[in-house]
Amino acid sequence: MYKILLIVSIGLGPHLCFPQATELTGSVKDAVSFQPLSGVTVSMENTDLKTLTDALGIFRISATLPLGEQFIKISKKGYVTKRFPIVIQEGETLNISDMTLNRDYQTNQDSFAITLTDDELDQADGGADNISGLLLASLDVFQRAAAFDFSQAFFSLRGMSSQNSKVLINGIGMNKLFNGKPQWSNWGGLNNVLRNQEFNSGLVPSDYNFGSVIGTTNINTRASDARPGGNLTYSSANRSYSNRLMASYASGLLENGWAYTIALGRRWGNSGFQEGTIYDANSFFISVERKLSTKQSLNFTWIYAPNKRGKAGPNTQEVYDLKGIKYNPYWGYQNGIKRNARIKTVDEPILMLNHNWEINSKTSLNTNVAYQFGRFSNSRLDYQGTDLVHGFPEGGGTNPSPTYYQKLPSYFERNDPENLGNAYLALETFLKDGQLDWNQLYEANIANTKLGGNAIYALYADVVSDRQFTFNGILNKTISEHVTLNSAINFTSLNSENYAEVIDLLGANTYLDIDGFAENINAAQNDLLHPNRLVHEGEKFKYHYQLNAQVLETFAKAELKYSKVDMYLSGQFGFTQYQRQGIYQNGAFSENSLGAGEKLKFPEFGLKLGGNYKLSGKHVLDANLGYISRAPTIQNSYTNPRENQNTVPNMTQEKVLASDLSYYFRSSILKARLTGYFISVKDANDIAFFFADGIGGDNTAFVQEILQGVNTKRLGLELGIEAKVTSTLSLKGVTSLGQYTYANNPNLYLTTEANQRAEEAGFIDGFNDFGKSYLKNYRLAAGPEQAYALGFEYRDPDYWFMGATANWLSHAYIDVSPLTRSSNFFTDFDGQVFNDYDENLAKSLLAQEQFKGYMLMNLIGGKSFKIGDKYISFFASINNLFDQKFKTGGFEQARNANYRQLRDDQALDKPVFGPKYWYGRGTTYFVNVSYRF
Repeated sequence: MYKILLIVSIGLGPHLCFPQATELTGSVKDAVSFQPLSGVTVSMENTDLKTLTDALGIFRISATLPLGEQFIKISKKGYVTKRFPIVIQEGETLNISDMTLNRDYQTNQDSFAITLTDDELDQADGGADNISGLLLASLDVFQRAAAFDFSQAFFSLRGMSSQNSKVLINGIGMNKLFNGKPQWSNWGGLNNVLRNQEFNSGLVPSDYNFGSVIGTTNINTRASDARPGGNLTYSSANRSYSNRLMASYASGLLENGWAYTIALGRRWGNSGFQEGTIYDANSFFISVERKLSTKQSLNFTWIYAPNKRGKAGPNTQEVYDLKGIKYNPYWGYQNGIKRNARIKTVDEPILMLNHNWEINSKTSLNTNVAYQFGRFSNSRLDYQGTDLVHGFPEGGGTNPSPTYYQKLPSYFERNDPENLGNAYLALETFLKDGQLDWNQLYEANIANTKLGGNAIYALYADVVSDRQFTFNGILNKTISEHVTLNSAINFTSLNSENYAEVIDLLGANTYLDIDGFAENINAAQNDLLHPNRLVHEGEKFKYHYQLNAQVLETFAKAELKYSKVDMYLSGQFGFTQYQRQGIYQNGAFSENSLGAGEKLKFPEFGLKLGGNYKLSGKHVLDANLGYISRAPTIQNSYTNPRENQNTVPNMTQEKVLASDLSYYFRSSILKARLTGYFISVKDANDIAFFFADGIGGDNTAFVQEILQGVNTKRLGLELGIEAKVTSTLSLKGVTSLGQYTYANNPNLYLTTEANQRAEEAGFIDGFNDFGKSYLKNYRLAAGPEQAYALGFEYRDPDYWFMGATANWLSHAYIDVSPLTRSSNFFTDFDGQVFNDYDENLAKSLLAQEQFKGYMLMNLIGGKSFKIGDKYISFFASINNLFDQKFKTGGFEQARNANYRQLRDDQALDKPVFGPKYWYGRGTTYFVNVSYRF
């Protein structure tokens, strides 16, 4: 235990400081081995006094010391820095013996943490959202469990997506304006140089930004703040990538006033846990800082992390039962090599210039400019449908997906139950191969070309080319010993160009730029300015438009800190504007697609307040309350920007009301936090795209489903306990209990191309108001609502460690179909209720699926070696040790949009349009070796 002599001076005030000759001595030892530590820096805060411990761990400062209450700091490379309160009394020697330092295992933990983040977030396109990256810098046992142990199950903190978090680099926001989410792959593979992070949990605003609902992370890339030295790392895994190499070096602040940090990284693999998911990523980082004076510095940062990876899609249970959870329908063999049709490519460099000015001891100003540009894309196959308009030059193609419903056994069992031979043939074909047939696509294109036609199939990419400029200024002011102020102004301007680009015509020379499923020739034109255009590889086609956005935000925060109470009050005001600029004139929306659309304008407002009350040194109460009125994202503002200017009807700002109350207990043995929270979101929008059967009876249409005025609520409890049983053994226990529900019946609209089929289904000019979608009290598809973790960690004095955690996750729900829960479900084409409608059966059909609970066991371990002043560290982890199969999410297909369709389909052992699911990975491993010098 720490032996600190606090000598109270009788008759002297606690802050009385008369210069007097006195002496400060003491010793420092390793907290576990209790052996003396040499080379420990011992310094007195707010002075220039410092010294080093000798070979026996002893130090001595003999000088004119300030009297009264002071703080000393002890630090050593490889150990956690500590601060100790002391009282200096005139003319006496203060001896502080046997202070202890704990080894800093954070390097290994950070490697593990960031690797999980980088790896797991790459799966977020698979229908789930992950917030583990946000919690990376947190030391709270609950949040670290959420980031590392629960992330494999796509656990959502408080049922919220990453849109409700803020990620900053040097105070500049990194959340995409399109969907509000951070694009983690823009800086992936740079773990060693991005570990300098500051995290503010929940509503608590940071010193740089107003924040959001579930937390704010600021990543600091200043070269002078980077830990000096180099690092070489190699990793092997079977998750997303197979191999990773990283190298970095930081100079620290040099005598000439310069500092620099450089890093390189590479991640690659032919296949991750799911088949055909290639991974190819490179990472580059440069940060250079120049000290302009003792109070000013200028820092330049360049981040470039181009990457591409093969995606995997959800499947029905029928498909998983036949092919297993590793099955991925997006790939097939071409010339003996696996080729994935769905490749995500990200190529978006980031440039930053940051000016840091310590105006005086109480005031600082950071001025930041950032420019991000480049493109990201997602590839897929396009084909001309079988119902092409008469007069088009080529024949039609069929859906090439091996899991297309008309190729699976269930389709034949439903539509031809008297002749199950076709079902058996479909089963044998799917079991034998069941992958994308690239050869068939080439053969079809080549054959049609020989007949004078064009490509029937084409591989193309949906491309987003962004150019975003950001400027902000952040002012920090210490008003007094108890009061500090933070304020900021931020301006962001985005120009986003969106188009489709031909990648590969698969043996053909040209492709006809039309919608092969349209009702007439005019409506089929993707661009009336260039009708029946033949496109080549590398050219734009299908759609082309720009989105322009401007965001202006101001933020201010006041903090008050006293011995018993800490408080803050924070406010934000802003303005957001969006506008679409159509470059193509779409044939189906000839009057509403070309040129500049309406400017969408949204004022924004936010207010947060909170604080904590220290009952004692061990017991603390903390409370936070926030209200945020924010603009909807671009994604949830335009109903179908690829084809028209239409926006969500009756659109307003989203309103978020959030609160939490926490109790903290902290002692030398036990740390615990218990938190209760409530979050209400009102007037949100949600847009989906799909083919729907049973629209107004028996019609089928490709529709845009618009949910407007969605209200949701989330409430729950979080408990995290960490106990240090011995100097080497720690135990942890974590519990999350939540309930995430729809709080109202939002408005439901469908839009589609205006044609005769749409009119027959009740659409007027391609628009249909279905009234309310009866979603109230249905659960949100936000991952497990209940999660528990129990584990231990052992750290040996010889610098090896091991740990295990058992996790139980349950009460996750499928994403329900809003259309199925509207009037369309029980209404026939004549507007009357189905004459065979059975309310009891309907209730059963509309019941929400709850996924089964499951247990996941995770193991970690590692060993560190010190060779001189160099370190070699090994780390390994195994997730899901017992290869548990579990669903991480899923959604109901809205193709069965009415009672009869759904009833008949669900009556089958294998529904044709059953829900689609994502499964978690089975047993995975990660191994890491690092050399730090």
